Amino acid sequence: MSVFLSCHVRRGVQNAIGRNIKLNLNDGKNVRRMSSLKVTETEKGKKFVPFTDMVSSRRAEARRSIVVQVQSSQSFKELHAYCSSVGTVKQMLHYTVGVEPMNFIVVEFASEKDVTSILDKSSYVEDSQIIPVHSQFLWFRASNRKLPKLKQSKTAILNAENGNNNLTAAEIVDLLKKCDSVSDQMKQLYDFTKLNDLGTRLRFLTACQVEDAVRGMFPSAKAFPFGSSVNGFGKMECDLDLVLRLSDEKVKSDARLMFHCKALVGSERSASQRNMEAMGDLLQLFLPGCSHVRRILQARVPIIKYHQQLTDVECDLSMSNMSGVHMSDFLYIMGSIDDRVRPLIFTIRKWACEIGLTNSSPGRWITNFSLTLLVLAFLQKPPHSPPILPSLNNLVKLADSTDHYMTEDGINCTFLRNINKLKKPAGNKESLESLLKEFFEFYSHFDFTSKAVCLNEPVAITKPEHCAMYIVNPLERGLNVSKNVGLEELDRFKVEARNAAWLLESQEHKTENWGLLSIFENKRKSNNLFNFAFPNKQARLMEVSTLFENEAAPVEFKNESVKKQVESIRNEKKQKLKEIQKLNR
Repeated sequence: MSVFLSCHVRRGVQNAIGRNIKLNLNDGKNVRRMSSLKVTETEKGKKFVPFTDMVSSRRAEARRSIVVQVQSSQSFKELHAYCSSVGTVKQMLHYTVGVEPMNFIVVEFASEKDVTSILDKSSYVEDSQIIPVHSQFLWFRASNRKLPKLKQSKTAILNAENGNNNLTAAEIVDLLKKCDSVSDQMKQLYDFTKLNDLGTRLRFLTACQVEDAVRGMFPSAKAFPFGSSVNGFGKMECDLDLVLRLSDEKVKSDARLMFHCKALVGSERSASQRNMEAMGDLLQLFLPGCSHVRRILQARVPIIKYHQQLTDVECDLSMSNMSGVHMSDFLYIMGSIDDRVRPLIFTIRKWACEIGLTNSSPGRWITNFSLTLLVLAFLQKPPHSPPILPSLNNLVKLADSTDHYMTEDGINCTFLRNINKLKKPAGNKESLESLLKEFFEFYSHFDFTSKAVCLNEPVAITKPEHCAMYIVNPLERGLNVSKNVGLEELDRFKVEARNAAWLLESQEHKTENWGLLSIFENKRKSNNLFNFAFPNKQARLMEVSTLFENEAAPVEFKNESVKKQVESIRNEKKQKLKEIQKLNR
């Protein structure tokens, strides 16, 4: 469930930790009813909402909304009274930004006309030092002699208070400690860290600002969010990826009057870089809230990075083709097929972050996108159970005429968009805990030396070129999404996966840090290829060499694969000792 963690809800969470995480969300004295706490249609097992329909619905929602800076959350009653005098207020959601918090309220109206009316009544400070920009980002002026205080609305309801607050690391630990099983821990981690409704609204409003900024000259321009903000794998505070299309209309073949347009000067790439440079200036000089604008124009895909202070969102803006949006559609579909997919991916991403496998800075580290594809590929062909997800080629075969898409770069993005037409694979009843263990075991033994991970077919393929790790981009099949990963980082990934599998397999009783906490707390760098972690509070890490120091007291193994590896190493060590003894003679 998507959660707005208001001040009251945060206290409810803390109190619920002592009551087996059963939150009393219907307590009218402490918690207002919040629309974000309702179970979604997909979670109820109702009809699936295709990606394009979901995005269109969110875009329309953003068009019906404004963001208003207020003095405090209690300003909502007076703000409701003012807005209701102009249009019909549908709901109001409060959030804060900054250490010394600035307060904002998202006001959603019943129609887009109401927003037009409220903006027509709005103004700006008369000051020669400001840029007079009209947008959906406003502030609520305090009452004075000319502006008498409005009567507070008696019908006003604040649907969320502090709706963008995150659980702290300590709160997450407390939450996970009280769970009954590893599967429950995975579900709780997903439910309480995923991007909530307000977070999604703020990202579409941020996209709307960029769109409106260029619509005077390009009336059909659209800014499409893609990536984790829309594919169902985003967590609170995730970045917003945007692709700006100056025209999203198809050429009218029957038109007699044609617009005069400027031809591109130079190569398409240099023209794209110049356009991005101009967009960077527009963001930096004219749009309120846009700060820390950085132009990264020499990358394979030129982007503008900036921070939208009013929604507290980090943004990456590009003007390249739409393949990223179609990839988001594919990931959205894969996450919607089975309710175990997203909690599993959230857990593995969290594990990788905690032990330092992923890094916020670009480099030789494995990325969250690569990890996501590894999980999806694993779920297409789990070693000990039937498949959970279909291959991309299977979705391509089921596509109809409405599913055909080709980008301007010739990338075929055709696949089934509506999974209501897909027969769900039957027979896999594995728990989340079992799937997590199988994932770690699967990739700790995967032959990355000669094989590539591919989601197009449910089989590993021969690696097409020499590199440490090769994960085929499902849509742009000539690209390796993990090309940046070095051999050392790949070795670390396999060692850490082996360690995690060992930890989860060897736990018989709950300890202070059990289940997911045991694999999250293992913050270290692996110096040796064969390290195993044990659930011993005194000495958690053990190198394989110590397993051979006292053969009179053999170690008891519960995991057969680990046992075979250790026996193999032991035999190899004995053979090397014999060879050394011969040389000494």
